[in-house]
Parts: sequence; structure tokens; C-alpha cells
Amino acid sequence: MTDFALWTRAVQARIEAALARALPAPELEPKRLHEAMRYVSLGGGKRVRPMLALAAAEAVAADCALTEAAACAVELIHVYSLTHDDLPCMDDDDLRRGKPTCHVQYDEATALLVGDALQSAAFEILAEAGATAEMVALLARAAGSRGMCGGQAVDLASTGKHLDLAELEFMHIHKTGALIRAAVLLGALSSGRLADDRRAALEHYAKCIGLAFQVMDDVLDAEADTATLGKTAGKDAAQGKATYLTLMDIREARGYARELIDDALAAIAPFGERGQRLAEIARFIVERQY
Repeated sequence: MTDFALWTRAVQARIEAALARALPAPELEPKRLHEAMRYVSLGGGKRVRPMLALAAAEAVAADCALTEAAACAVELIHVYSLTHDDLPCMDDDDLRRGKPTCHVQYDEATALLVGDALQSAAFEILAEAGATAEMVALLARAAGSRGMCGGQAVDLASTGKHLDLAELEFMHIHKTGALIRAAVLLGALSSGRLADDRRAALEHYAKCIGLAFQVMDDVLDAEADTATLGKTAGKDAAQGKATYLTLMDIREARGYARELIDDALAAIAPFGERGQRLAEIARFIVERQY
């Protein structure tokens, strides 16, 4: 089995090529919209969610055209959410993945339409690949008011307020965790039927790494610089956002993230060697520098 760094680069190249094929060509009308869709979707990002989809498929011995479609669909939902999150009416940011955000590079109306179009494209990709109704519904719930959008609504409403740990984790289980859970389950479901015990193990793994991912995001927002992150550093604190660092110091936060990762690794232990990539992604989440 190739080492994790090589595998990561291979997945990133695979997803980049798949997205480039799936997205409308920039010369196709309306050209400005299609160019902007490709601008935000291509040439950047860690591709953690596609990696999770492919790793989960590997854990259950499946990797097919539907797996790749699921990985791309989740990534497009993620990119749409970033495009909308960066708008002035939301987080009002001007840098994403090391380049100007969509509304800065183009304009606010185009950025709004880009997000809408990417969301539609995600479901189109899934449908054309033959996804089951269960898979489509899973992604829809993860992206909607009971998932990512709901979490963002809680985040906006909580600005300037103190949240306890349970309230903070409710927000992040929805805002960040729902799409991570969807990535894992969609990858596994691309194999067909998923046994209940395996699904439960993957769900627990996804919940733990989703929270750990957000813990580390909060730590890095405080510790890393803008050039390293590819987005504006220190913005959460400046905006009065509720974060893990409002409840604990950096050392405690890093320790909590490691506890969550240990819990995630225990959950996927029954997968044995087939779960290696899932384990490596979990460790990457807590060790990453950006």
C-alpha cells in the first residue's frame, strides 16, 4: 500500500480531474458563471471530504464510478458552502484557498449563483452515476437545515454569545460534521448495502473526526498565519465567534482533539487493514498545519 502522502496527492489529482470533467466548460454560456464555478472548485483545497469517501469505500471493499461521483458531489457541496460563507452577509471574507474569494474576484451576485449552481451540480453528478435514493437523501439532509445550513444559522445567531460545550458541539456536528458524515457514508454506500454494525462504526468515526476537525480549525485560526491557512487568520476571535478556544486553552484543545481521534480510531478497528486510510486521515486531521 502506498504511503499516505502519495495516496493523498493521487486522490487530489483524481478528484481535480473528475471535477474538471463534471463542471461546465468555461466557454459554455453563461460563460462568466461557468468560469466562476471552476474558479472556486478547481486548483486548491485539501479535498478531505473526497478522501474520506474514497477511504470509506476502501474500508468496505468498494471503489467504482459511483464512489468517485459521491466524492465529487460532497466536495461541490463543500465548495458551495465556502462560497456562500465568504459573502459579506455571512462571514465577509476576501481570501479562500490562497486566492480572492468568489465575490471579490467576480461580484456578490455571481458568488450567490455559483453556490446555487454547485449545489445543483452535486446532485446531478450523483443522479447520473446511478446513486440510490438513500444516497441522494443522505446528502440532501447533510446540506440542509438539519445539517450544514442549520449549523451555519446557529453559528451566525451565536456571534458574540457564550456557548457551553454541548451547545458548541451541537453547532459543529451540524455545520462541519454533517458533511463529513455524509462523505464517509456515501463512500461506503457506493458498495451497495451496508451492514448495520459497520454503518454504526463509520458514523461514530465520522462524528469524532468532524468535531476534531473543528477543534483544530479553531486552534489553527489562533496559531497559524494567513499565508499558511490560505484564509484570513484570527477572524473568528475578531468577530466574536464561539469557538473551542473560548472554552479551553490551546493545550487543552489539542488534547481534546487527540482524545476524539483516539475514539475514532477505536471505532474503525474492526475494519483492520482496510480501514488504514480512514485511520491516516484521522491522524492527519489532528496533525495538520493548515
